[in-house]
Amino acid sequence: MTGVIVFLIIYFIGVHIGFYAILNKAGEQGWKAFVPIYGAMTRIEVVGRPKHWIIYFFIPIMGLFCWYYTVFDLLKSFGRTRFIDQALGVIAPFILLPYLGFSKDEKYLGTAAELPAIKKSKGREWADAISFAVIAATLIRWLIMEAYTIPTPSMEKSLLVGDFLFVSKFHYGTRTPRTPLQIPLTHQTFPGLGFQSYTDLIQLPSYRLPGLNKVKNNDVVVFNVPPRNLNDGLERPVDLKTNYIKRCIAIPGDVLEIKNKQVYVNGEAVENPELMQYSYEVEVTSQLRDRVLNTYDISDYNFLTRKGNNFIYVMHLTDDQLNRIKDLNFVVEIVPLDREDGDKEGGIFPSNTDWNADYYGPLTIPANGMTIEINEETLDQYGVVIRNYEYHNSVLIQEGKLYIDGAEVIEYTFKQDYYFMMGDNRHNSLDSRFWGYVPEDHIVGKAFFIWLSLDSNRGWFGGKIRWRRFLKLIE
Repeated sequence: MTGVIVFLIIYFIGVHIGFYAILNKAGEQGWKAFVPIYGAMTRIEVVGRPKHWIIYFFIPIMGLFCWYYTVFDLLKSFGRTRFIDQALGVIAPFILLPYLGFSKDEKYLGTAAELPAIKKSKGREWADAISFAVIAATLIRWLIMEAYTIPTPSMEKSLLVGDFLFVSKFHYGTRTPRTPLQIPLTHQTFPGLGFQSYTDLIQLPSYRLPGLNKVKNNDVVVFNVPPRNLNDGLERPVDLKTNYIKRCIAIPGDVLEIKNKQVYVNGEAVENPELMQYSYEVEVTSQLRDRVLNTYDISDYNFLTRKGNNFIYVMHLTDDQLNRIKDLNFVVEIVPLDREDGDKEGGIFPSNTDWNADYYGPLTIPANGMTIEINEETLDQYGVVIRNYEYHNSVLIQEGKLYIDGAEVIEYTFKQDYYFMMGDNRHNSLDSRFWGYVPEDHIVGKAFFIWLSLDSNRGWFGGKIRWRRFLKLIE
């Protein structure tokens, strides 16, 4: 955090020293630059913008754009109208503004409103427009909100495949960029072309800006998925790992346990999501048609096998769906399925237990400042955390012992918070039961609301747009 504070101090001092010198050149008293609000009003007058702009400076997002507009106006006042000048005004105003203010070669020409309009070529106009759009979208995506699409049924029926939603960055506080060298508005690869859209030659320390609140129990959270186990590699930088969306079941310091599918936190049964799903084996007398499946809103299912003349499906159903179909005349039998065999792709977490997805724990979620003794059991539960997420130079786990930077450690204190995530579709979700905790620095944001929902199984004139989900808040 020290690095960010130092940078912000340098940025703040550099910008205001630049304004101080520029105001002097413009015939104003430079000391006004250091007076809150009054300094901003003076800058607005110097660039020739209306006085009521001072109100805009205090409106989120709009204030950021007004700030850059005044910087661009100041550049114009010094005849700096090239594209490279405006780029420097965005990237490094704490360097450019002091140079303009103190350089004897740079002359103040008057307010931007008084100077003649700049004649731009069509190419320059397009470049300016595109650059502004990219910068604006990048800032909004980083600071405020990001679009996300539900790709898998792990959160059905709370969130459906084909839901388009906005993820709030300001709820938990946005992260400062860790991987700065990437193509704007991309994640991992360039859309449509598939090539990597970033380079990890530069990796910066990442910090979280202040947010409205912390992650709470039952929040629906988007996060960068951690590796499945201790032996998995960390192929991508943290901020460019694949995004997952799940419900936060347990927060730092909580004790989690699952008994017969019911989740308990700190010894108390948690309230289950209203649209939570479990798996059932459904035997029917005939093959199910789309019309029947659509009528009962059954989207997460697979044909399993035939049993004589009957057909058997595996369906993931809410309690309401189960009650609606169990008495249908073509339904022969419905058998609840357990998920007691862990996960066939890699097993349950942690690996040294006989837990499974329906009977799990108790497990204590690591918290910043929590201290544990080091032994085989704690290393199996927390070894991946210490090695992959606590940012030590060297971590070795061998024969039930922990070595950090070459020295044996008999107890360990965690350096950040962790969370336990689960899908509402409890039997069709790859989540913390299989790959463990989600570190605090992997949290992207809070799922906020759905702005569009499309059903891939239906046509545009057959109910493809799920209008009932339009602008629906996520709970």
